[in-house]
Amino acid sequence: MLGMPRTRNVKGCGKLTVPRLVTVAVASLGIALGISGCQVVAGYPQTSLVRVIDASFIAPAVNIYVDKTIFASNVGAGFISNYGTTAPSAAAPVVATAVNGATLVSAAVTLNPGAQHSVFLTDNGSTPTLYNLSVLEDAQTAAPSGHSSFRFFNQAPRTGPIDVYMIPAGTTMANTIPICTSIPIGQTCGYVTFESQTVTMVIVPSGQTTPKYTSTPLGLTGGEVRTVVMVDSQLTSNPPVSVVIANDVN
Repeated sequence: MLGMPRTRNVKGCGKLTVPRLVTVAVASLGIALGISGCQVVAGYPQTSLVRVIDASFIAPAVNIYVDKTIFASNVGAGFISNYGTTAPSAAAPVVATAVNGATLVSAAVTLNPGAQHSVFLTDNGSTPTLYNLSVLEDAQTAAPSGHSSFRFFNQAPRTGPIDVYMIPAGTTMANTIPICTSIPIGQTCGYVTFESQTVTMVIVPSGQTTPKYTSTPLGLTGGEVRTVVMVDSQLTSNPPVSVVIANDVN
């Protein structure tokens, strides 16, 4: 068995004699393992998690870069990437380009440390700038047992403010209260948590009853967290609404 040195000099902590070292070792597992109690153990810097969602129905195939790193390559409407990591930033550059390299739109977005984010490419329904880039911070924990959480992002400028219904199986829209009402263009509603069941998502212009979008039945079993992006599918005066659904958790 190796003998313990009689004294030990630790920079910044002075001289530790054997009795003192034993006393400190009892009080501190770090000292017992031979790690100086005055030593600062550097932690790893927190990164940001980012995914990109192409919700533009008029853009050509695009590449999307976040802080000069490509997160999506040659993708089209409805594409949702996995989460990747990047450095936190108060003004991270995000650029969407056509596959030939021409820049379609760029923006500076906030990416917080230790958080999950979605960066969206969407249509804005006007010229000369046809597209928007925006970012939302995403939930990171599942909905409570037996419940589901949905967030709704209105990017349908031709449609205007939107009401959203989640209609339970066997029920009509006339007998259902909308889960979100009058969502302004460019704004979100959510996260809204409700009891999990099979539902049909119906989207209408605010205050109206004629659907602009009707989903297939969604069988929700609990814990789901989703982001729903609603966009005009055409640049016409009365386009239908198209939907992109991203799985945030579960």
